[in-house]
Amino acid sequence: MKTKGLTLFGLIILLSVSSLAQEKNKRFGFELSSGVSIASQKLADVNLNTGLGIEGIFHYRFLQHVGIYAGWGWNSFGADNSFTGNDVCFEETGYVYGLQFKHPIGNSPISYYLRTGGLYNHIETENADGDIIDDTGHGLGWQAAVGFDIELGNNWSLTPGVKFNSLSRDTQFEGVSRQLDLKYQTLRIGILRKF
Repeated sequence: MKTKGLTLFGLIILLSVSSLAQEKNKRFGFELSSGVSIASQKLADVNLNTGLGIEGIFHYRFLQHVGIYAGWGWNSFGADNSFTGNDVCFEETGYVYGLQFKHPIGNSPISYYLRTGGLYNHIETENADGDIIDDTGHGLGWQAAVGFDIELGNNWSLTPGVKFNSLSRDTQFEGVSRQLDLKYQTLRIGILRKF
């Protein structure tokens, strides 16, 4: 019985020390990133041009190397010809959420991160005048990302990375049903503020 009491006491001390160490580091953060997006396949037989995107996410670290994130993103791809006409733009917008693992590389100010999560997004089609001519409505998708967190000092970091998004939505344009499978890679550079 005495051994169990000592083991429990040791575990409590270990958890307390770990908790104090984590409190020295900031648990929350906000990251704003942007970069180019490259479709990995056609979108309903439409060749997409290289796109551009932006994403803003909040971070919360609940373990030493593990946290959650949630935010909003926008990616835009132009197309010279499509089933909706010429010179159109396909825009994916909506919400992102997921789990992040981040670990320092040795004693350097650089950490690597791995993210996996979900999307709740929709795809809008805009004509050359900027009018929305089609909207798929929101639906679920997924994303995965890998990158680096390079500490700049004063709770600021640079966050270059690569992300893959996948979203499938059904749409009906002028009486014809189509499935839009938007899959793309994004090369991003971001800035993160920890607080």
